[in-house]
Amino acid sequence: MSSTKTWGGEEFWGLGFEWDPQWVLNDAQKALQARLIELCAATMRDNAIESDKTYTYPRKNFEAMAELGLLGLLVPKELGGLGESHTCAAMVVETIARYGCPSTAMCYTMHLGATAAALLRHHDNARLTDILKRLDKDVLIGTLSYSDPETGSHFWYPISSKAERHGDGWKVFKKASWTTSGGFADWYIVQTTSPDFAGDYSDLSCFLIPADAVKSDPSSWDGLGLRGNQSGPIEVNGVVLPKDALVGPTGDGARSNDEAVDPFFLLCSSSCWNGIALGVIDIAKRHTTRKTHNDVGMRVADYPTIQDYVGEAIMDTNASRAFVFQMAKALDDVTNGCDWSVHTDLDALPRATLLHWMWQVKFMAAKNVAHVTDKMLHACGGTGFRPALQIERYLRDGKAGWVMGPTNEVLRQFVGKASLLGFGSLDYWNKSVNHRVLDNEIKKLDAEGRRQLAEKLLADDKQKVA
Repeated sequence: MSSTKTWGGEEFWGLGFEWDPQWVLNDAQKALQARLIELCAATMRDNAIESDKTYTYPRKNFEAMAELGLLGLLVPKELGGLGESHTCAAMVVETIARYGCPSTAMCYTMHLGATAAALLRHHDNARLTDILKRLDKDVLIGTLSYSDPETGSHFWYPISSKAERHGDGWKVFKKASWTTSGGFADWYIVQTTSPDFAGDYSDLSCFLIPADAVKSDPSSWDGLGLRGNQSGPIEVNGVVLPKDALVGPTGDGARSNDEAVDPFFLLCSSSCWNGIALGVIDIAKRHTTRKTHNDVGMRVADYPTIQDYVGEAIMDTNASRAFVFQMAKALDDVTNGCDWSVHTDLDALPRATLLHWMWQVKFMAAKNVAHVTDKMLHACGGTGFRPALQIERYLRDGKAGWVMGPTNEVLRQFVGKASLLGFGSLDYWNKSVNHRVLDNEIKKLDAEGRRQLAEKLLADDKQKVA
């Protein structure tokens, strides 16, 4: 393998491999990375500009990626995939976001999440296995649809969705406020409350939904950034599905989320934010080393302030990358290199034990990309404000990191609350009573207030019984 990073057959104009943690990759992964960088140079970066201008879904990029086998990146080799690891997935998403198209990187992140959900429960499911075998051959793009218009970034609480038993199959209703690739994906993994739902929102199930059963309005998508990812609302309105469209057993949704969907989403979306940060650093290097102020005879890169900006950006971004790849290695270690056969045991949930670490990974990457894109805009001055330099596009794309669910506000509360009060205090489905707060509030009531509260509680109880 060459130690020189190339771009279109010439030496790359941004940071070289000496600033990349190449030691985390094996030789096959390095070769895949080099081919992917050249694919970005040949087509994907130009397609990114077009997608941003016209809100065009980047299917052309997926078609090119399928030729490298990337849609089946995680699929075991015996099913025709590359059988790759979490580490490789992080590298691929980062590479696409950095050198090619952040919108494609985010769509691909959701594809990998959907693929992981399918792989988790494909072992006795011919329908899932068939799709997994054909991902690259037929360019079958998958996505996740977990959001809910009633609960925002608390996507684990699907108030607007449900599933019912229907003969030997299911009838599924799903409303989603945000679905990446909505209206363009070929298959969807959606989460709803389970059939026979009795009010317990931890009772969730996942279903495989074909494209023709999904209602969407792509023309309404209007985002600040990631404009190519078409992350608009979708609806599944009482579609009847066969029995094997259920992904795993009924009630498996929470386990699927903690073991497959969330770990891959948090790992790969964080890689996307790191890739965007690296992309703007590359652009800043090219611009500041070429732009000269003729009045003082200095390049922009010769100013100590600019050097400080770039140096800090590299160090902060590489700290975030180190965290991502450390956790990718940890996920590889607990799964024997992303071996899906461990999940023939439905209770095997090794990734879930690391989920609180993945929350931290996403928070740091999303926080960093917002800072770095701002600083590289400052480093490039007025020229950076112009779309032609492309920093403006990367800056807008990076803004999605903080607000994409779980938002950074949600994640830092998760970590703070769990560390101080224990994981049970997180209370995802709003079941636990905070007796300290309740008792304190009741103390404030006078006798009349207590009487009114008691009457209200008794009336509510009678209504529930009725």
